[in-house]
Amino acid sequence: MTISISKVGQIGIPVKNVDRAISFYHETLGLSLLFQTDTMAFLESNGLRILLSLPEKEEYATASSVVYFQVDDIEDTYDQLAKKKVVFRGEPHVVSKMGNVETWMVFFYDTEGNTHAFISEVEGNS
Repeated sequence: MTISISKVGQIGIPVKNVDRAISFYHETLGLSLLFQTDTMAFLESNGLRILLSLPEKEEYATASSVVYFQVDDIEDTYDQLAKKKVVFRGEPHVVSKMGNVETWMVFFYDTEGNTHAFISEVEGNS
């Protein structure tokens, strides 16, 4: 039997404070809040669920993998979120060029110490 993964359906992000994390992901980043409990919250980004949860065991309390959020205008996203005090690691910059398409990226921290990124593909001048 061949394994056939159709898509990534959910990404889990460990948090230290559920309410603070909800505020960041829902209010600051604008993700839709589906529902929450005392120990977790489910948000949604264009069909992908994001689970914010207090770790069940200490071994799961480390920072998550980097989640790359696709945005249309990385400079505008950067400017708007910098005004909301989101902490960035540098400024948006080109990371690759394929033909006339440039991939731009900028990394940022959430309120729980996780590193994530915004990524945008734009038509360049080739």
